[in-house]
Amino acid sequence: MTTLKLHEEPLQDSWLDAYGHLNEAYYLVPLSNATWKFQDHFGIGVAYFDETGCAIYTVETHLRYIDEVRSPALIEVETIVLGSDAKRIWFAHLMMVNGKLCATSEFMTLHYDTRESRTIAMPESVQAALKQAEVEEKPDWVGRQISLVKR
Repeated sequence: MTTLKLHEEPLQDSWLDAYGHLNEAYYLVPLSNATWKFQDHFGIGVAYFDETGCAIYTVETHLRYIDEVRSPALIEVETIVLGSDAKRIWFAHLMMVNGKLCATSEFMTLHYDTRESRTIAMPESVQAALKQAEVEEKPDWVGRQISLVKR
């Protein structure tokens, strides 16, 4: 499995809830920050947007809360590419604290041309780099949906 270790940041006290641990809404903040690093890693970050007007837009997210995070903590995020095509990237982040998995998140994103207001293909070099980084075997927790019915 190709795991990218591109982001870490300290837990902020303003992210804590009344119980003294990371509030559910704030789990997404360091994961979103990791997505910016992921985009930069593949050359499709802010500089790319400034040059081309193209951006990566998130269209769906699935976040699993595995374990609580308490202060003080250094949040480390590992990223895996699950799949991609010319216009889409499917990837996941694993949130770790002290080597322990605390959350996972799955993202589907689109490559969007803001000047033309439509999706377009990513540069071929980016497509190739994403394919090269794609994991061979997907973790068992990807692609799930929420339901009361056991499948």
